[in-house]
Amino acid sequence: MATNNSDAGSSLIDEPAAPRVLDSELLVRGHVWDIRRDRFEFGGATLERDYMDHPGAVAVLALDAEDRVLLIKQYRHPIAHRDWEIPAGLMDMPGESGLRTAQRELAEEVDLGAERWDLLLDLFLSPGGSSEAMRVFLARDLHTVEHDYVRGEEEAEFVPHWVPLEDAVSAVLDGSVKNAVTASAVLATLAAKGRGWKTLRDPQLPWTAREASRGERSA
Repeated sequence: MATNNSDAGSSLIDEPAAPRVLDSELLVRGHVWDIRRDRFEFGGATLERDYMDHPGAVAVLALDAEDRVLLIKQYRHPIAHRDWEIPAGLMDMPGESGLRTAQRELAEEVDLGAERWDLLLDLFLSPGGSSEAMRVFLARDLHTVEHDYVRGEEEAEFVPHWVPLEDAVSAVLDGSVKNAVTASAVLATLAAKGRGWKTLRDPQLPWTAREASRGERSA
């Protein structure tokens, strides 16, 4: 029988952990990310786990003055789908902050800038098999920008679509939109709006989750 713990809410905080890593082996050097195998001590035993060693990523929920969110449809080869996504990108520029990466990606993918930035969500996308940490920003007071970036490959077919926030939420809840980041972002935006935007955080807060996920992997 489940126990009703009225104090559970106060303890709902993800906690960093640092078990002793005995060995870390690079199995595959990938084009974008690597596959790594770690042996580590945990609970009195030695465990071995393979996982994707990921640099981290950011995403942007762009919301206009009419409460519409900007979505793009992008082909994703591993799932053989064109899924609906919000602008996003890898943390692959040395020394670049999460906020700066988000600003760059919004410009490069959909030709937009924003006067107001807030931190909406921090996510671990697949903690059982990937070190990827993602930070999702809310961008408002939007304007068009010019840049020198040329979209190619899958990005070449990007077409921005402005969708009412409520319609995007409905598409997530009825299963039409399945992208985890898109779903998390639109649901969080609706929840934040319903709470008078009081849940939004400083976009320049230290990103400790990513720092932990990118920690030293060798003994």
